[in-house]
Amino acid sequence: MRFLVTGGAGFIGSCVVRRLVAAGEEVATVDALTYAGHPESLGEALDAPNHELWRADVRDADAVRRILAETRPDAVIHLAAESHVDRSIDSPMDFVTTNVQGTVVLLQAATAYWHGLGARREAFRFLHVSTDEVYGSLGSTGVFTETTPYRPNSPYSASKAASDHFARAWHRTFGLPVMISHCSNNYGPCQMPEKLIPVAILAALEGRPIPVYGDGGNVRDWLFVEDHARALELIARAGEPGRVYNVGGDAEAANLDVVRTVCRWMDELVPDGPHRPHAGLVTFVADRPGHDRRYALDSSRMRREFGWQPTLGLHEGIGRTVRWYLENRRWWQGIREGGFEDRRRQGRSAAPATCAGR
Repeated sequence: MRFLVTGGAGFIGSCVVRRLVAAGEEVATVDALTYAGHPESLGEALDAPNHELWRADVRDADAVRRILAETRPDAVIHLAAESHVDRSIDSPMDFVTTNVQGTVVLLQAATAYWHGLGARREAFRFLHVSTDEVYGSLGSTGVFTETTPYRPNSPYSASKAASDHFARAWHRTFGLPVMISHCSNNYGPCQMPEKLIPVAILAALEGRPIPVYGDGGNVRDWLFVEDHARALELIARAGEPGRVYNVGGDAEAANLDVVRTVCRWMDELVPDGPHRPHAGLVTFVADRPGHDRRYALDSSRMRREFGWQPTLGLHEGIGRTVRWYLENRRWWQGIREGGFEDRRRQGRSAAPATCAGR
């Protein structure tokens, strides 16, 4: 198969691209290479003969049409998006233009391309990758299913909800064979340093306060990025048009517990570090506005239709992630040198309370 992956130099996208290229598929990566897209994340796939990288913005209709015409994909995996909730609070319009407008531009171009495929038209698939955050917040029990009503609570989740609705509309109105996936919180190698687990790793390594929003009790379902990439490949290859697929990690944990797990791994992997025990660095900061309390996904459709299930538990997955950041300093240091790390919200607190002993 030939795949076109938008946002393919980002965190999840680069994992998908590396997987497909290693499997011998023809892959075209499309990425604007903004603060969140880095060719280095593609690893050996970057220079592989079955891979090509196109620097383009999905909001650029002419570029998108040209790339589709030249690469001739059998499937599009659409991951290009602004994805950090904090940034959406500070700059919501960037999320509207990239996540909503960019998705509509891509859907329009893909529809025109699909109409011209002839005999290949029946096999074409368009996978729109979304988030569990579109569903809003759960109480202490229950899970999100594929039929849960949307209740987005941040500019980020609102922009993804809108793009989901456009993707669904393109399937119902124009017949484009679209599938939509919702994932839980991803983590693993090549994640931007502004996300919770990388923030905790790098702060612990450098002896800085490790910021935790509110009381640290916000619960997320954690999904190792390689398990997510495997799920996306399965959906793109054999998903049913019009279907929605939830992809969760079956690994619920409060943010504070996640950070404490990072600290335990840092204690073990940096035994001579000057900042042990690293849990003493944890600091509570002012909560994020509109912070959803809990997410959890029901992935039974993925299990039933594809036999997929997550393979890596949270404790082991965090350990692998910590090791990767310790062994790949050049990657995250390059991001910092480029000025792409944003810590503006991570320290907003008038009187942070330390977490030692709590």
